[in-house]
Amino acid sequence: MFTEAAVSMCDLESGSVKVKEPSNRGRWHGCWYERLVQPCLVELLGSALFIFIGCLSVIENGPDTGRLQPALAHGLALGLVIATLGNISGGHFNPAVSLAAMLVGGLKLTMLFPYWISQLCGGLIGAALAKAVSPEDRFWNATGAAFVTVQESEQVAGAVVAEVILTTLLVLTVCMGAINEKTLGPLAPFCIGFSVTVDILAGGAVSGACMNPARAFGPAMVANHWDYHWIYWLGPLLASLLVGVLIRFFIGDAKIRLILKGR
Repeated sequence: MFTEAAVSMCDLESGSVKVKEPSNRGRWHGCWYERLVQPCLVELLGSALFIFIGCLSVIENGPDTGRLQPALAHGLALGLVIATLGNISGGHFNPAVSLAAMLVGGLKLTMLFPYWISQLCGGLIGAALAKAVSPEDRFWNATGAAFVTVQESEQVAGAVVAEVILTTLLVLTVCMGAINEKTLGPLAPFCIGFSVTVDILAGGAVSGACMNPARAFGPAMVANHWDYHWIYWLGPLLASLLVGVLIRFFIGDAKIRLILKGR
């Protein structure tokens, strides 16, 4: 996951032995593809797989399992796709994570909107595939795995605050475990997955524990359910801004932190 994808074709020396360089044209095309196109394709693929599993776990959820089945499915699926694909794109699969990564220096600004588009398209594909393989009655009984927890305006404030806090835990885990050099760790993918599981178990009854605008967008589009959809954009994106401030000014390492660096 963990920083931005590096391009092996651009590293042409190993120790003191020089390897034969490819042509300038071939090297440029390789760098262009691996730096710009491949990460976006991976974000689309990973988002589609993660959201397919997440939506299907909600649609097929039995009455006896409560939030446990969706919590485990979302968390395990996210950990697996990050561990598998993260070294190519950073393994965001979430617009809120991409925003925070950009704010703390883990993603170039020019890649933010391509990542968002890839993630939203992946969410749409994943939700559509979940609908395609699900019995129609179960799909509509679960509203296509769209978020329906908030039913009344009195719930809105609590849901927004919950989304901010829950997403803060997720995004902080990503940025500190996979971008901040001082706290990098090999278990980051699964810690990120565990944070999703914990968030769903804790906050699923309050807001639905979305934490991911792409996870909200895909099912909302497929099921045409847009009630209170804005909550699942506002809360996660506010959390990303909060985490960006925390890491840039207070808890990031010296390379990321903007103040009090010392000598």
